[in-house]
Amino acid sequence: MNERIDELMIQAGARFEFLHGVHYDDFQYRKFAELLIRECMSVIGEENYGMLTGKANCTKIKRHFGVEE
Repeated sequence: MNERIDELMIQAGARFEFLHGVHYDDFQYRKFAELLIRECMSVIGEENYGMLTGKANCTKIKRHFGVEE
């Protein structure tokens, strides 16, 4: 996955430390989920809201976040 996931995790309270990895002390899972959903909606365009069907939209979202098929 790409750096955008990390950026969303940081916005939700995760901390990345070089030697100690990721810290989730203040991580807010609900906020992360909300940020992720909002990002997905922006990727496909809000004009498509309510019509999240079709392989093209899923592929576009996967590509945006660097998810391998």
